[in-house]
Amino acid sequence: MSQMSNDDLTTPLGIPGRRAPEATPRKASVPAIAATLACTLGAGAAALIWINDDGLGGRPMVVAKVEQLEQVVQAKAIQSVDANPTGSIGQTAAGNPRASAADVESSSGVRVTRQGGGDIPGALIITVPAAPGISLTPAPDRQLVEKGPHGSLPRIGPGGRKARDVYSRPVSTSAKLPANAPRIALMISGMGLSQKATAHAMDKLPREVTLAFAPYGSGLTTQVESARDKGYEVILQMPMEPYDLASDGDVPHMLRTNQERAVAKDNLHWFLSRFPGYVGVSTFLGAKFLADANALTPVIEEIGARGLFILDDSSAAQSQATKIATASATPYILADVILDSDRSGQAIEKALLQLETVAREKGSALGVATGLPEVVDRIGGFAARLERRGIALVPVSALAVRNTRPIAARIKVSPGQ
Repeated sequence: MSQMSNDDLTTPLGIPGRRAPEATPRKASVPAIAATLACTLGAGAAALIWINDDGLGGRPMVVAKVEQLEQVVQAKAIQSVDANPTGSIGQTAAGNPRASAADVESSSGVRVTRQGGGDIPGALIITVPAAPGISLTPAPDRQLVEKGPHGSLPRIGPGGRKARDVYSRPVSTSAKLPANAPRIALMISGMGLSQKATAHAMDKLPREVTLAFAPYGSGLTTQVESARDKGYEVILQMPMEPYDLASDGDVPHMLRTNQERAVAKDNLHWFLSRFPGYVGVSTFLGAKFLADANALTPVIEEIGARGLFILDDSSAAQSQATKIATASATPYILADVILDSDRSGQAIEKALLQLETVAREKGSALGVATGLPEVVDRIGGFAARLERRGIALVPVSALAVRNTRPIAARIKVSPGQ
């Protein structure tokens, strides 16, 4: 179609492009006026026919949709109470991960008029859920506890269910790593003593890191629950007598070599009752106690008989823990590297490199460290890089050495019924 000029638009309507020169007026006769009116009425009728029937197929033509006032008011009312200002579709459609386009339009209150009067397409709106996190089994499991003198004590439940299995964090490694990738476990100790330091650790460390809680913190149960809710596996630290502690050293309930058997057992039960949900017990201090097989044996045997494992933090050179655990079929773990024996940044980095070397040589390695913020920051950075270096980060329980032989029956623990 050629472009239309101003004359093309005005001439058919009887509007001249320029004003014509004024003519000398003449007196019209009655017959002439009658003829003019007849012609005008005829032209008007013809114009109405042309407008209604499009008999001449005139162009251009504009088609506009006129909505009722009530519909417009309703649409504005919907916009004024938009409960989803960020642009989400709404609860009805969003709650259905496979909502159809019709569902979306119905729930949103918006009516869509499609060109050519087409139907609503059959495409689906697919909601992709967030990557699921790992949830730990809530604690305490009533089948895994029994009443003790200081609170609930762990026990082996019906069917042989054990705290070290039920409360542990499942191993979940990246699909990018081969099945035989080296594995590293990390334990951060001293949790619970400072709520600020504990919160810092949970903010900086991956969930695969295991947190060891000291038995003396305030609000300990709440802090442990918070850690487990976030997905952290937890361990109970148990203070034991070192060589350099004065005989009158004020460490409540510490296990000592000169204690009578009943006193040692009562102290052990006090520790085991501090909070629920732990998978094992870690040594703390204890060089003197760990070197005394007579004092250590009943402690490790009861730990195993209650469905837990023992972790030796390797701070005691003469520790008998591994030997006794093997003899009593108690699962155990021996730390490979103490990461912060020297807390300078350079020394910690060197220890982390040593841990990685051990993991590649043995297939797995356990590193332990305290929860000081500067130590946690370096370990958190190291843990975040492990996958890129071809190493899997796993919880401590994944490295426990397990023995299928029956646990030595030197003590009696109430069996789960």
